[in-house]
Amino acid sequence: MRGHPQFRDTDQEAEGWGAPIPLPLSGVTERFYDRLMNAPTTSSGTLTGPGVDLDLEAYRRELTAYCYRMLGSGFEAEDAVQETMVRAWRAFDRFEGRSSVRSWLYRIATNVCVDMQRSPQRRARAMDMGPASTADTALPPGLPDAAWVMPIQDSKVVAPDGDPAEVAAQRETIRLAFVAALQHLPPRQRAVLILREVLKWKAAEVADLLDTTVASVNSAMQRARATMDAAEEASTSLPADVEVDQALLDSYVDAFERYDVDALVTLLRDDVEFSMPPYPLWLQGPDQVVGWLLGTGSGCEGSRLVATAANGCAAFGSYRMTRPGLHEPFALQVIEVHGGRISGWHNFLYPELFEAFGLPPRLES
Repeated sequence: MRGHPQFRDTDQEAEGWGAPIPLPLSGVTERFYDRLMNAPTTSSGTLTGPGVDLDLEAYRRELTAYCYRMLGSGFEAEDAVQETMVRAWRAFDRFEGRSSVRSWLYRIATNVCVDMQRSPQRRARAMDMGPASTADTALPPGLPDAAWVMPIQDSKVVAPDGDPAEVAAQRETIRLAFVAALQHLPPRQRAVLILREVLKWKAAEVADLLDTTVASVNSAMQRARATMDAAEEASTSLPADVEVDQALLDSYVDAFERYDVDALVTLLRDDVEFSMPPYPLWLQGPDQVVGWLLGTGSGCEGSRLVATAANGCAAFGSYRMTRPGLHEPFALQVIEVHGGRISGWHNFLYPELFEAFGLPPRLES
């Protein structure tokens, strides 16, 4: 297994839930940042040109959501949006106005995302990679970050002041399971399904964006829907509740910080899923989760949580005590709830995510 190119070779002994594997920060990476900074701007940061005052920032959130669904990574989505804006600036003198600026930007973003998906590897969740393990299973080597559907902060992709029904729909289509199912589709089919089914574009609008025919769009949509249905049918994950009782989350924080596993069990569904990217190991059921928390995961006793939101769900930055009075980033927890109890507990062991989520770099007391 160590010799396989998909696995990162490491001889470090895993501690607790496993040592977090450093994830190279992308977001606004140097290759895109330098190009963006060289584009002319107004004092407010708006890209400008001869006779042009185009505020591309107005489209950032919705483009980030689109690119995230396409790519399955918050960091790569932000990269894609930055590249989209750079390309838009450079091509603005050729924009003829036959379509709206919004649809023009989506055309560019689609091309950027397709260009970024040359690798045959598909991002996925641990639950998509094989059957559940048991609490006494040794941690396997971690997979590269490109193997995983990674989380994204809600505020980067969901407008907080939108229509409640629309906000609920936006959150549903950034759930980890939905984004993972999208990764089963070829890039252009993925774009068709997102534009038609998620963003509610007309077939003719999608055909214009992709330079194809309405018949081709309808055919791609039919194939994409069949693939999605099969992926969703094979999934063991339950749909997350639209509204979550804050009292449940408060009880979770209290029980986890006290490391009261008996109290935690009362909050979990009988079919709860527990995962720990970058490790391709997941557990199912309260007994297995408890076994892990009291065994390999016991190093997390004494941790503290800071609330955030990710992928349309409650989320927490988990800070592990490194010495008395100091807690440092360990894992980003995404908590899914179904039927009033926790159905998914996903721990992304990437401390680098904390900065992207605006979480404190450390907790001191």
